[in-house]
Amino acid sequence: MLFRVTMVCAIALAAPMAAQAHHSYAMFDRSKTVTLNGTIRQFQWTNPHSWIQLTTPNDAGGTDEWSIEMGSPFELLRVGWTSTTVKAGDKVSIQVHPVKDGSKGGGFVSGTDAGGHALGGGK
Repeated sequence: MLFRVTMVCAIALAAPMAAQAHHSYAMFDRSKTVTLNGTIRQFQWTNPHSWIQLTTPNDAGGTDEWSIEMGSPFELLRVGWTSTTVKAGDKVSIQVHPVKDGSKGGGFVSGTDAGGHALGGGK
């Protein structure tokens, strides 16, 4: 009985830590997909999520920078990405689910390089 009570307490204490370890994708509007054509400024191959910083031309003649959230390196490896799939200066077309608050960010959906090839082999 003491073992069972100890296990229940241990699980109850660990559950909040596990829940905080990963956030949801609720910030992205999954009912919309936006296509961004631009230049990779930086590709961050990091845990828990990889990121692409993408500069795109805007209507005012300048550029906007978009922060695009991706999966973990492990998840990306499974669909054909490597740490060198994209690099600074690459021209790409990327589809994202935009951030609901309208800021320049989104969740990666798919993309192609300048030659029209799927980035990372696609999903």
